[in-house]
Amino acid sequence: MFEATRKGDTKAGEYANAQDFCRIFDQDMNSLYLLALLLTGDHEKAGQSFVGGLEDAKNRSTVFKEWARSWARRAIVQNALRAINPRPASESAAHRSRSQRTFDERPQIAAVLGIEPFDRFVFVLSVLEGYSSHECAILLDSTRRDVLAARNRALEQIGRAAQVGGAEKVVSIGAHAEFDRAPDPAVCAQVAG
Repeated sequence: MFEATRKGDTKAGEYANAQDFCRIFDQDMNSLYLLALLLTGDHEKAGQSFVGGLEDAKNRSTVFKEWARSWARRAIVQNALRAINPRPASESAAHRSRSQRTFDERPQIAAVLGIEPFDRFVFVLSVLEGYSSHECAILLDSTRRDVLAARNRALEQIGRAAQVGGAEKVVSIGAHAEFDRAPDPAVCAQVAG
């Protein structure tokens, strides 16, 4: 009586295609690049994560259109993870201090980039992107305990930065923020083409 729906029976229009992802990356370029920057702490790696995310997303053929925007963000996160491979307390302070010197013009961003990489990933994913501690632990190949401790350290550091006067609006730099150094649209068009 009831037939199981096979993949071939599904309308092709229900799935996002390369043009859909290119449009999303174009429309959300600033927030996607900012997400990549906050995760990687480095403009070069952020650009690579952005372009890699676009490539990964547009080559994905089984994503419902309604999920395409969140899939694009997830592709950025996965590329940033590959670029940085954050581990609890494993990266040196040199990476952190280099990031802070680079972004002193934006105190909210500098406050986030001043956090150790693992703690920064946890902060961005859990606080700014809304991932659960369980989801963060899976993505970061870590334990929930490490994630909770990292989130607490990050929040404490952000709190200290806010007391100094530079980071009172850190959480406002999340998903819909504007950023003035997004990737060149010509590069995105070239990747999309």
